[in-house]
Amino acid sequence: MTDTLIKDVLTRTRRIAVVGVSPNPARPSYYVAEYLVQKGYEVVPVNPVHAGKEVFGHTIVASLAEIDPPVQMVDIFRRSEDVPAVVDEALAAFPDLETIWMQMGITNAEAAAKAEARGVDVIQDRCPKVEIPRLMG
Repeated sequence: MTDTLIKDVLTRTRRIAVVGVSPNPARPSYYVAEYLVQKGYEVVPVNPVHAGKEVFGHTIVASLAEIDPPVQMVDIFRRSEDVPAVVDEALAAFPDLETIWMQMGITNAEAAAKAEARGVDVIQDRCPKVEIPRLMG
């Protein structure tokens, strides 16, 4: 997981599913997703508990399978033990998925290996809200 890879991912990506987004502005998943929108990314919020609610002008969907057209990146705000199910769903929903991104404190070697075996870039234990200003000015 080099700075070059992270910058490449952030440069080429335009459409991101944020899994585990919260409608609560005090939650990291909310303000990171909102930051991505402010930086020009198209964000699709995903959370079955809050499906149908609105965040930063977008309706939260219940699952990745509901997203059309596909996203290039799935950004995961879920516990590390929940990551394999999210990765399985992402790989099934998006055959051409480019990136799985696990937020700070989130890692799962098994899920990462599965995604990488499909040619998907994996970034773990990082936050785009930190990496964008650090690597892209």
